[in-house]
Amino acid sequence: MQYQGHTLRHELKYYINASVYHTLRNRLRVVLKPDPNMKREDGYLISSLYFDDLHHSALNEKQSGIRFRKKYRMRCYDRSDALIKLECKYKYDEYISKTSATLSRAEYDAILRNDYGFLASRREEVCRQLLAYHNLRLLQPVVAVEYLREAYVLPQGNVRITFDKDISASTDCFDMFAEDYVTSRVLEKDLIVLEVKYDDFIPSFVLEILQTAMTNKCAISKYVMCRVDKRRILYR
Repeated sequence: MQYQGHTLRHELKYYINASVYHTLRNRLRVVLKPDPNMKREDGYLISSLYFDDLHHSALNEKQSGIRFRKKYRMRCYDRSDALIKLECKYKYDEYISKTSATLSRAEYDAILRNDYGFLASRREEVCRQLLAYHNLRLLQPVVAVEYLREAYVLPQGNVRITFDKDISASTDCFDMFAEDYVTSRVLEKDLIVLEVKYDDFIPSFVLEILQTAMTNKCAISKYVMCRVDKRRILYR
């Protein structure tokens, strides 16, 4: 499915407990393959630094239920600077799309210093957009989100099923590579976020496995979860 030049995928999210997680995991591993990025059985660490403007537009749009919205983030894996991505995630009801560009460590550090000038020489759409929003709306980093992701994939339907565990946020440091970078848990340890992404369809045998969890679909945003928790920590 296409919308305004973007290829859209379905995205569904659910809260599940540890018991449901273990049941689903054991069943899914029979028919789906682990994501090639998973070097360990329990998953890989994702660290994301999200941007917002002075009016908290990204946060308010999500909480207000705006149907079409987007948010910008920088992302790394296993706290390594070998691969740093600048991404814009678009949300259209239950559909999502992403644009991305790779950043060097020097470019990542420049953004943390509030130096966005180098983006003017980049040709990627997401780089030009971030520069424009920074100049017009003072877009800047606001919260760092971290979690352990266990992912499974299936070529039919381009299905991707993930379990996001140990969700935490940084409340006082946005440099994900800093020695003093520390995160605080924002979700009970027993709760896990199940995400189901696919293009046009999910094979029936996968739906049968997921049916026990798919009764509790929620409008979950790890970004909002961590921002709300961060504000509570800072202002209580």
